Amino acid sequence: MDRPFIIGITGGSGSGKTSFIRELIDGFSEEDVCILSMDDYYKPIHEQKQDTQGVHNFDLPRSIDKKAFVEDLKSLMEGNTVQREEYTFNNKEAEPKILTFNPARVIIVEGLFVFHFKKVRKLLDLKVYLHAKENLKVIRRIRRDQVERNYPIDDVLYRYQYHVLPTFEKYIQPYINDADLIINNNAHFENGLIVFKGYLSNLLAGLR
Repeated sequence: MDRPFIIGITGGSGSGKTSFIRELIDGFSEEDVCILSMDDYYKPIHEQKQDTQGVHNFDLPRSIDKKAFVEDLKSLMEGNTVQREEYTFNNKEAEPKILTFNPARVIIVEGLFVFHFKKVRKLLDLKVYLHAKENLKVIRRIRRDQVERNYPIDDVLYRYQYHVLPTFEKYIQPYINDADLIINNNAHFENGLIVFKGYLSNLLAGLR
């Protein structure tokens, strides 16, 4: 190939995308794999839409700086290094870092709207969908937002009911039939991880 192989990974909030990708790339070099996450492309809070209760909704496609994401992805595909300030989810206790993304043979793009954004979807060579039952996703979301992002429990539950779930049903779930590979993460994703990691190893061997 005359360009990197692009893999898109999506799934609902709490489906385990971050954990899956962290284990997936373990053992691969930066020259082999680069991860570009939509979580680093949220617009500032003052640009986020508010619902009828005045709560900012970060779970809409418009919450993401799609233009910057696509530009950075294309820049990586052209062999350029990209830098971006880490998005800390409005956690005042977190100090943002400067993230550096280096070009690689395989670029994995992950996020809620990886399949929904047409300009991203048309660049994907392989589409992977992480699936989990709704009750499990709620529990995982609570754990993540309370521990990592310092959100109050009432806020987490409100956002899941009125923001996260409607977005999943409208912008994520409909694309499950477009996926090349569906990995279930109800109890665990170990088997799917083994299969996909083997595929990635073979792919990289052919690209070297």
